[in-house]
Amino acid sequence: MTETADNVVSVRYIVDDVQAAIDFYTTHLGFTVHTAHVPAFADVTRGSLRLLLSGEQSSGARATPQDAKGPGRNRIHLIVDDLDAEIERLRAAGLSFRSDLVTGPGGRQILLADPSGNLVELFAPAGRG
Repeated sequence: MTETADNVVSVRYIVDDVQAAIDFYTTHLGFTVHTAHVPAFADVTRGSLRLLLSGEQSSGARATPQDAKGPGRNRIHLIVDDLDAEIERLRAAGLSFRSDLVTGPGGRQILLADPSGNLVELFAPAGRG
């Protein structure tokens, strides 16, 4: 496995609408656009995470087996400093959540879905908001 010099981790999400995905991740979750070849592909970054947004015309989507087309239980995991403030901000932006707020021994979390149904976990470690 080749590791990039800046230790970027890439995750691919298959999306229905690349532009809608770009707008969602950049407007609501602090990602920035790295490249955009709408409607086929874009990649957005946040810290060391590079999120590959692959539309149906992209090679990544075309290589996906037919029985694995829908969004799954996997999700990206974003740590936030103040989970309550993030929930309030995103609800004020008109977004809805896919789960209730859950508290466990390691912290608190809530699930959000992008426009294609891919899950995003917002997580505050124990001891944070």
